[in-house]
Amino acid sequence: MQNIYKKLPKMDEIIERFKDHPKNLLKYISTNILEDYREKIKSGFVDFEMEDVFSSIEKNLNNEEYFSLRRAINASGVIIHTNLGRSIVPQFALDRIEQVSKGYMNLEYNIEKGERGSRYDHLRKIVCELTGAEDALLVNNNAAAVFLMLNTFCQGSEVVVSRGELVEIGESFRINEIMGRSGAILKEVGSTNRTHLYDYENAVTENTKALMKVHPSDYKVVGFTKEVTASELKGLAKENDLLILEDLGSGSLINMSKFGLSDERTVKDSIREGVDLVSFSCDKLLGSVQGGIIVGRRDLIAKIRKNQLLRAFRVGKLTIMALEATMIKFLDEDVAIREIPTLRMIAKTKEDILKSAEELKKVAKAALPNFEIEIEECNSKVGGGTYPVDTLLSYAVSFKTDDIMKFESYLRLSRHHIIATVRDNKLYMDLRCIQDDEISMIEEILKEYKN
Repeated sequence: MQNIYKKLPKMDEIIERFKDHPKNLLKYISTNILEDYREKIKSGFVDFEMEDVFSSIEKNLNNEEYFSLRRAINASGVIIHTNLGRSIVPQFALDRIEQVSKGYMNLEYNIEKGERGSRYDHLRKIVCELTGAEDALLVNNNAAAVFLMLNTFCQGSEVVVSRGELVEIGESFRINEIMGRSGAILKEVGSTNRTHLYDYENAVTENTKALMKVHPSDYKVVGFTKEVTASELKGLAKENDLLILEDLGSGSLINMSKFGLSDERTVKDSIREGVDLVSFSCDKLLGSVQGGIIVGRRDLIAKIRKNQLLRAFRVGKLTIMALEATMIKFLDEDVAIREIPTLRMIAKTKEDILKSAEELKKVAKAALPNFEIEIEECNSKVGGGTYPVDTLLSYAVSFKTDDIMKFESYLRLSRHHIIATVRDNKLYMDLRCIQDDEISMIEEILKEYKN
């Protein structure tokens, strides 16, 4: 085994081999690659030569693979893919960031008055215009938004929530855990599948501060069910001087039923129904960067602004720039659907997807003549916890070969990191999420596999 380690080059040899590259960067890359090889050797991997190590270092240097965060091609058919960064950042948002961040900016400076301003003011007008709310506040994600609502108004007090809405999403995020950390006291009512208005009525005590609605994420209860809507809670809340809070999760600004999806409430619907405070994510159906927005009554938002914990959840200037650029697109719904990648992918027609599939099939057959390559109907998912039972009809190019897992691994580890799915001994590339410039990138990788 010790002889195997002798195949690993010494740092002096590496520096001499790549002397034209910056020394510190070379050391950083080489140290990580050598460590990877040592771990592989411990696992029994011995089939390599010293030249392979040099090749790995050269590949990292040339392709900038020393960066941990890299672009990937999403051929999975899941549009808001949490593991792949959720929504693609729109090009116009990137352009806005580049344009403004090249110099100083009025992040916390009021140009009109010549005095200190607030970073929270930049999105107020546009968000209120789009949602119908009196005021709005941006924080760094929706979990932070929920926490701030509860911590500001319900610390030490009861919050009534239906058992059917006690959600858990990725990384064990549970609404009841967030509630406990905020200082609020959870009071569960109803059952998993049925909750009635009288369940809320019977739960209200002198220590109750709020009634809370939570949008189900990644699941849907169907069959013998009963849910109490926010509008049905208005009378009870008014009678007992209670707040109605809502975690709307994905928080769509437009009605998505036009794309064949379920008819779910928008943020504007929640405000119209009388919800006092609504929180939602910015990197899901909004199609922008990570963030969480709270909208609702002006007097309540003002109190959240005074919460000392707000500073721990505040957003940076790049987030504000990207979100403002995105929000402005929603003033014209057709423009938003056309220019925001997430919405554009949801709205893609079968005909457009089939056209892309035919193009990919053509180049794939030319690159891999020994593979069985076909176009098959498939179902895409919106993802990100939204529309858990809804699917969008799509087309995929399927690949069949003797060692399909080797092919999958090759695609995933290639310089373009193609993420596809394998089932029934075939590899599928769903065309719904593959961008226009990515078919040629896939073609490059397929040609290299042939060679």
